[in-house]
Amino acid sequence: MNSVELAFSQNGALANAIDGFRPRQAQTDMAIEVANSIKGKSSLIVEAGTGTGKTFAYLIPALIANKEAAENDEQQKKIIVSTGTKNLQEQLFHKDLPLIKKSLATKAQVALLKGRSNYLCIYRLDQYKESRGQLDAESLADFVKVREWANVTHSGDIGELVNVIENSPVFPFVTSTVDNCLAKDCPNIEDCYLVKARQNAIDADLVVVNHHLFFADMALKDTGFGELIPKADIMIFDEAHQIADIASEYFGEAFSTRQLLDLCTDVLQIYKTTLTDVKQLGKAAEKLLKTSQEFRLLFNYDPERGNWREKHHQQRFGQAFSSLKVDLDFLYQVIKLCASRNEAIDHCFERAVTLLAQYDIMVDVDALGMSFWYETTPRHVVLHKTPLSVADKFSAYVEESGAGWIFTSATLAVDGKFEHFAQHLGLNKARHLLLESPFDYQEQSQLVVPRYLPEANDKNRAKVLAQIALPLIEASEGACFMLFTSYRVMHQVAELLSELIENPLLVQGQMGKRKLLEEFVEQKRAVLLATASFWEGVDVRGNSLTCVIIDKLPFASPDDPLLQARNEDTKRRGGEPFSQIQLPQAVIALKQGVGRLIRDVSDKGVLVICDNRLVNKPYGEVFLNSLPAMKRTRNIEQAADFLKSLNHKA
Repeated sequence: MNSVELAFSQNGALANAIDGFRPRQAQTDMAIEVANSIKGKSSLIVEAGTGTGKTFAYLIPALIANKEAAENDEQQKKIIVSTGTKNLQEQLFHKDLPLIKKSLATKAQVALLKGRSNYLCIYRLDQYKESRGQLDAESLADFVKVREWANVTHSGDIGELVNVIENSPVFPFVTSTVDNCLAKDCPNIEDCYLVKARQNAIDADLVVVNHHLFFADMALKDTGFGELIPKADIMIFDEAHQIADIASEYFGEAFSTRQLLDLCTDVLQIYKTTLTDVKQLGKAAEKLLKTSQEFRLLFNYDPERGNWREKHHQQRFGQAFSSLKVDLDFLYQVIKLCASRNEAIDHCFERAVTLLAQYDIMVDVDALGMSFWYETTPRHVVLHKTPLSVADKFSAYVEESGAGWIFTSATLAVDGKFEHFAQHLGLNKARHLLLESPFDYQEQSQLVVPRYLPEANDKNRAKVLAQIALPLIEASEGACFMLFTSYRVMHQVAELLSELIENPLLVQGQMGKRKLLEEFVEQKRAVLLATASFWEGVDVRGNSLTCVIIDKLPFASPDDPLLQARNEDTKRRGGEPFSQIQLPQAVIALKQGVGRLIRDVSDKGVLVICDNRLVNKPYGEVFLNSLPAMKRTRNIEQAADFLKSLNHKA
């Protein structure tokens, strides 16, 4: 028995450290394969069903490899663990790693590293202490809280600020971006929290990052962090199903009105404080600010995604975009006249040069092999140029690294196969491992596909969904998620249910995600209605959640410009877009939503998928074969009886 197998054995390190630990064959099998990939410097793709314990199955062999290298006086192995969310980062760093370090008696140094927007920027904080004219009353109150916290924090991690909401408008004023960071020219560089966090990461044996940070560095979009990843010997991606799209984003280009706004804001700040004699500076910044806002107003009010290539060819959008260039160039010329007056304005000059170059990229919308698309937020427009495939670049990076690469998630396989995931990233030489969940889904759960459902575009669909939900909500006494593929239908059903049930009704958008989940658990009888962001990364256990209702199969919108471009590219190569792109994406998204229901060996509940295509389309079998082996029924009353029996036992 080798050291990894021993750690997971009945009398091993984990059994000694964790009360009630029981060896799980799937967990041990995964750990052995991870150890082999580390030793052989090869790639491994693992789907580990919910309950496998994949976190320990990759962390323990990685830390054992590090420890054994140290004991043999070899160079210790540098480990990067990349996760899908900041929440998972926090859990790994604060909960899982301390326990594993203790059980293995290892002295490995670990570090948590987030993206720069998570760290207080002392320079920008000092700037806004002088001038707070742009902050409204609420933001000003948040600014006061930030200033008080800044006097006591050691890490500068704004996650410590529990009394300021996550999306507070104050944060862009007190954190930096790649564009506005002064880097080595900053007067506060010695005390910079981001620099300290990165130095800790460089010195550590194991660093916990997130996917966006990893690919930002890999694409060399960020500075000062590039020496971290090339030195790693072990690369581990948890929630790996997300990384193909994130990699595409970072291997592409982006240009946003947010960047323009930030530049104008900083130029106005400099004009009002240190360069008051250059009135043209203020006028040029205000002009570009106004043009940027007018450009956003051309798009629909509600946030959306669309085809930038098509939009740019429309006269009013093309002209408005040209006006942005004129005003950006004018600001650039004025800033150029102020060159060398101070470091801050010199940095603004560099940003203006970069933005002009990015603008030129977004004008050349006929470039081949790329998708040009836009997305809007309530205040901004972001233009994207995204490569249709990152397989060549990513596979070359993996090959050249000489490291062991582990990709794992509860949702990577489609109908038991990994081709969709592997091909997107060019991982043609990777080994595959599919580990079933240890849960007894036949005993613990029921899958319901209701009969007589209206078509997806039927105007009565929301009413039918509400009627389906009623007996299930009553039987489960709340404790119900309703997951939707569109905001419109979600709000329609919410409006109907508000008049039909007395349970507390929680709807995405009423408050932040974390607060919404806290309310759901605390209120016991609550019903939560949500869209995409609640389909994954949500962990509610026990009787708090016994019913999950999904409105329809989560196929991507046919209007999605990136999907359209990939479909066209697949056709040109002689492929079939539906089976190669749309279907696998939908299967993985559905598996994520289904995974919200059974989170523990003692959980029980009902999953309802309100989509006839599961049973009357040939591809429905692909979905069903990819889901856990739940007991199936088409009878809502039968499902309600099962839910009532759970509450009776409770």
